[in-house]
Amino acid sequence: MNRRECLAAVCSTGVVATAGCSAIRSEQTLSDPTVHADSSRRKTLIFATTNEEVGKFGVNGRVDSGIIDAPIEIWHREGTVVTSITFRIWMPEVARESPPKVALVSPVEGDRSPPPSVALYTPDRTLGTVIEVSDLDDLADESISILNLIVKPVAETATKLNIHTTIELTSSDILESNYTLNGALQLTYPELDN
Repeated sequence: MNRRECLAAVCSTGVVATAGCSAIRSEQTLSDPTVHADSSRRKTLIFATTNEEVGKFGVNGRVDSGIIDAPIEIWHREGTVVTSITFRIWMPEVARESPPKVALVSPVEGDRSPPPSVALYTPDRTLGTVIEVSDLDDLADESISILNLIVKPVAETATKLNIHTTIELTSSDILESNYTLNGALQLTYPELDN
């Protein structure tokens, strides 16, 4: 084999190996999280594979002047980045007739980047208000503990708050999985019942 044939063989092998790499990464949806509850107003979803914890979504809410202030914390394992977060928020007792007013207090910005992109809307065929957060830039690869939900019940008898979350994680390792974390929490605030 001459030098030119040898180089052609090596180059074509490299191309085949590179072309197959995109199929190595898998997609996993984790939708049966463990719920850890410190109280009826402070709960955490723990998403895990059989080998390790992949991510956590926690809410620690309190009531102040009839408004639920609910700081959120999102942790994800090292080697993954958050590409998007979606919340759907509703109060089941009054979901159709008196939906609460919902806000994301401050879609904060990172140290070196603009604030993330935020969309807030009411879906046509699903209960609640949806908040989508994307373009997280330098916030994407760290624990996120700076998002804060504000929920103002319209009906005075609503005491339960449901939060469904979908968190998209991408792995930086080509041999690892990308993950979709799906789960829901129900928090209870009896002091809202006037």
